[in-house]
Amino acid sequence: MQSNDSTIRAKQAAAVMSPADFRKIAHELGREFAGRAEGYDRDDRFVAENYERLKAERIFSALCPQELGGGGVSHSDLCEFLRILGSYCPSTALALSMHQHLISATLWKYRHGQGGEAVLKKVAAGQLVLVSTGARDWLESNGTLEPVEGGFLLNARKAFASQSVVGDVMVTSARYDDPEQGAQVFHFSVPFAAEGVTVLDDWYTMGMRGTGSCTIQLQNVFVPEDAIVLRRPQGAYHQVWNLVLTVAMPLIMAVYVGAAEQAAELAIAQARKNEDPAPHVPYLLGELHNSLTTARVVWRNMVALANDLEVKPTDQLGQDILTHKTIVADACRQTVDRAIDLVGGQSFLRKSKLERFYRDLQASRFHPLPAPEQKVFSGNYLLAGLGAK
Repeated sequence: MQSNDSTIRAKQAAAVMSPADFRKIAHELGREFAGRAEGYDRDDRFVAENYERLKAERIFSALCPQELGGGGVSHSDLCEFLRILGSYCPSTALALSMHQHLISATLWKYRHGQGGEAVLKKVAAGQLVLVSTGARDWLESNGTLEPVEGGFLLNARKAFASQSVVGDVMVTSARYDDPEQGAQVFHFSVPFAAEGVTVLDDWYTMGMRGTGSCTIQLQNVFVPEDAIVLRRPQGAYHQVWNLVLTVAMPLIMAVYVGAAEQAAELAIAQARKNEDPAPHVPYLLGELHNSLTTARVVWRNMVALANDLEVKPTDQLGQDILTHKTIVADACRQTVDRAIDLVGGQSFLRKSKLERFYRDLQASRFHPLPAPEQKVFSGNYLLAGLGAK
């Protein structure tokens, strides 16, 4: 049952939350979610009950402008919210970040007179869940579009679609072979209620088991012509990625910073229980502290680069965000590695909370761009003489 406090907050949807109040809600929800996290992980279940609580608190529209019925919180405050939530239940926080990065990009467009008002209003009114397939699609995209009267028929399989098990609208793309311009990628939205959309039961993973990142199968799904919002050459880097990466990566990596902080806290607490620590323990603690500090500092710089969405999405900014993402992801995993070393064999047991956080943090390597791809991508950018002077 919804608490009295959350009922009051739901009735005050048009009021802008203060950063302190928003952080307080994150901790309140996080403590509740932490009690269910082990069960969701053990049973390979989506964090459904947590999502209902997030909807009751109107978190899905927290970033939407006040004048459109949202909470009016800032992008940086939302990053902090996800960091806090990630320290309690990484799966819930990561799934939520995927919705919020789409809202962030839409909000940027709305502020710059490029549309988005209708989407933001609908999300605020119904607490709709938006699902992205962009990370796996990247420059090439997956699937095909065949022209028919009034639009296209879409056939594709979209993997790693977080929260797809409860999604309302999918933001996706697919290839179209234009007879004059050649291979193109079209971007558009598809309602999950559309005929031909099936969410497969295939999310059985090492970590982040509660995110419900199942594959979406699309068979002859009709996409109206007026649903196409972007057309670009297939395989070529497009300016849209500078926007998407800049608003998305600080939100997504916030989750891993929070998880790394919790892993460090668990390991430090365990180390302090030993009155006669082994000689290597202070060294490991120092390494853990250094890697966690790196993750925090570089992540906060990512948040600053996003500048509460007051940015011009340039190539340089996109490159900076990609580089920061790799550093943060590496530092978070190094932090949990040192935490495991500190705790020792006990951390290998599934009853150890640290074991679950270790598995969840491994997912940080797969967000765009994975480190090897990012280094090649950035290296080519620098070789072309496009980097900042």
